[in-house]
Amino acid sequence: MSGKPPIKFFACESSTYLAEKIAHSYGMELGKSSVDHFSDGEFQPSFDESVRGCVVFIIQSTLPPSDNLFELLLMIDAAKRASAYQVVAVIPYLGFARQDRKDKPRVSIGAKLVADLLSKAGVSRIMTMDLHADQIQGFFDVPVDHLYASSIFVPYINDMNLEKLVIAAPDMGGTKRANAYSRFLNTDMVICYKLRKKANYVDEITIIGDVKDKNVVIVDDMIDTAGTILLAADLMMQNGAESVRVVSTHPVLSGQALEKIEKSSIKELAVTDTIPLRHKPDKIIVLSVADLFAEVIGKVYNNQSISSTFIV
Repeated sequence: MSGKPPIKFFACESSTYLAEKIAHSYGMELGKSSVDHFSDGEFQPSFDESVRGCVVFIIQSTLPPSDNLFELLLMIDAAKRASAYQVVAVIPYLGFARQDRKDKPRVSIGAKLVADLLSKAGVSRIMTMDLHADQIQGFFDVPVDHLYASSIFVPYINDMNLEKLVIAAPDMGGTKRANAYSRFLNTDMVICYKLRKKANYVDEITIIGDVKDKNVVIVDDMIDTAGTILLAADLMMQNGAESVRVVSTHPVLSGQALEKIEKSSIKELAVTDTIPLRHKPDKIIVLSVADLFAEVIGKVYNNQSISSTFIV
């Protein structure tokens, strides 16, 4: 092959909305692909144009149901079998990332299994954003470009010009992220300590630090049932906070989370478009990751460093 291999963008079904924005930001159109559905529930994705000798970027967040993950695996396999030069999986939201360790006996490590499945399918590289745990990068046997939504959220927080700003971690696991934000923004930090006896249910929460008369911004990688965030926001307001806002990368927002947020004491929730919202209440602000992914894709394709895209 002479010269640089051509680049092509493709989308799986649930992330077409985001893939179109990424491709447009890069200055290209999405490639043509389709999915055949069978009456028994099986499906078969296919490329409707040649990918031979191309660097193929397949864009898909692996949000529930697991069909989204399997569709991505099938697309990767199809690209390899169609003689693609390289296959890069762009996974803005990596599902099963919360299963990164054995936290009780006789359970799987789902994040490692997903990494093995992607590698076995034939992926050459992974591009993702705000993994639930940084060490998940080590589960892959291929390069991982781990992007951070702080590149989007920090300018957004700065533009709000909040007085007496305090950054909050929603749990002990989020202290590293919150500390990075607070150092960059030169603010104080508080920590929420939660007691959880089972998944998606918080039994008790306490706040470590002073929030009285402060404008609090809670930073997190994902918001699922919103139980922790709502309890923390209520407790901060009870402890004299002036306002509570939340920035969270991945809006999983399962169950009645959207409705609860709309009725809560949270003034504003800023999220990204790594996962599509069922509907958007007035309190929710959606910031797009498309330009950031397009920029990093260009740098990776041209063998340039991506470190300049990191803020914190």
